[in-house]
Amino acid sequence: MAKPLKILFANIGFRKPLHPLVSPPLGIMYLASYIRSKFDASILIINQKLHNEPNDSIINTAKDFAADIIGLSVMSTAAYNLPYLTKKMKAALPKSLIILGGPHISSFESLSLEGNCADLAVPGEGEIALEKIINAYLHKLPFSDIPGIYWRDAGGTVNHNPGTIPFIEDLDALPFPAYDLIRLSDYWKIQAMTPVPTRRYASLFSSRGCPFQCIYCHKIFGNTFRFHSAERIVAEMEYIKKTYRTSNFEFLDDIFNLNKKRMVDFASRTVTKDLRVNLSFPNGVRTDFFEKEDLDMLIEAGLCFASFPLEAGSPRIQKLIRKNLNIGKYKENVAYAVSRGVFSNGFAMLGFPTETAEEMQMTIDIICSSKLHTASFFTVTPFPNTELYRIIERMSPEKLSRVKYDDVEYSLAPMNFSAIPDRGFFKLQRKANVKMFSNPSRIFRIMKDIPKPYLLPLYFPEFLKRITKGFFNNSY
Repeated sequence: MAKPLKILFANIGFRKPLHPLVSPPLGIMYLASYIRSKFDASILIINQKLHNEPNDSIINTAKDFAADIIGLSVMSTAAYNLPYLTKKMKAALPKSLIILGGPHISSFESLSLEGNCADLAVPGEGEIALEKIINAYLHKLPFSDIPGIYWRDAGGTVNHNPGTIPFIEDLDALPFPAYDLIRLSDYWKIQAMTPVPTRRYASLFSSRGCPFQCIYCHKIFGNTFRFHSAERIVAEMEYIKKTYRTSNFEFLDDIFNLNKKRMVDFASRTVTKDLRVNLSFPNGVRTDFFEKEDLDMLIEAGLCFASFPLEAGSPRIQKLIRKNLNIGKYKENVAYAVSRGVFSNGFAMLGFPTETAEEMQMTIDIICSSKLHTASFFTVTPFPNTELYRIIERMSPEKLSRVKYDDVEYSLAPMNFSAIPDRGFFKLQRKANVKMFSNPSRIFRIMKDIPKPYLLPLYFPEFLKRITKGFFNNSY
């Protein structure tokens, strides 16, 4: 009898000690459950961020496991680890197949295989592509027949196959993510995406893809909104609640509320089944799509935390970035959610090409005058293979030389693509954070509404970094 295929999946990247934001690696958990439904496979999952596991430790684990296939999921902020990891893995396991996946591949495409020893790279959604790669590996078939992937031939040349692999339309056909391959309780000891330092929780993806054309997005899951049914989401929550005894769920979707019928069905089923859960949406929702009754339903179902992305307060910049948010509706819905007891966080982006000081001040004023409890003012950061990157490449390519992705923190990134000089830009960012968090009524509401207010001092170092950004660098 043939031995099971040994596959190691690793989510690569280190977390920040004071602001970790670590959640279960749902991407590779979905891959693991899908692959073991198709092959006789023994699978191991590592999340480097969880314990800041050294690269050498991951290499040793792969060697001890004697992995046949190693899948490394990576964002561009962690891609600097790939040369060392893949070189050492290939030396320890010369016959193993090393595959790269994650957002970094969708951004950097064939360049993602340069400077490292990986064999293949998969852009976009991974399940079907990985199934085809494993079939080719097992039957010694050429990788050249698999649409859309990047692969290195025997001579070291990186090739890109024409075509694309279709996305999975029926997400309900996928098995539950492989929760059994991680120790979920380890994630309860560290802050997740939802800003509560420690709690029992689980993360969920209920949809993939987005039909909007925001210029800063890499579109890893395509332009079509595909989703789990409300019935499937509730079934997964019931499974987790029974198995792990947790009632806290955070949804990491890009746009959970795009399909109103599904959202209403989900809220109704959650209430009817009396699940008594706490729901959070830390990655954001499309705020201007809500009606008050939508928020009422979600709150009745358990909504307690949500991030409400504004991105830009200027109508011109909204049009430029193609988000086209209804700013009046945004402010109205944030105020209503807060009035109903939802702890509310905001996202803003400062420094878009051609953006003036006055336009950035509009963003700051809207955020700071809102009822939001907290907010982050992110620095616009362009990634290759986005329209934003192409615009900057045309307008001011010299500024791209300052872009460094290694472990970048988007609130602190030392880059500026706006129409004003660096010194003024970083001063605006500092003032935005001071204005946001020096409001006595806001501080009172934060202390009143946030779970575990006694842990608020943990956030002070992060606040201090934001209000001093660029202050000690004379080049700014």
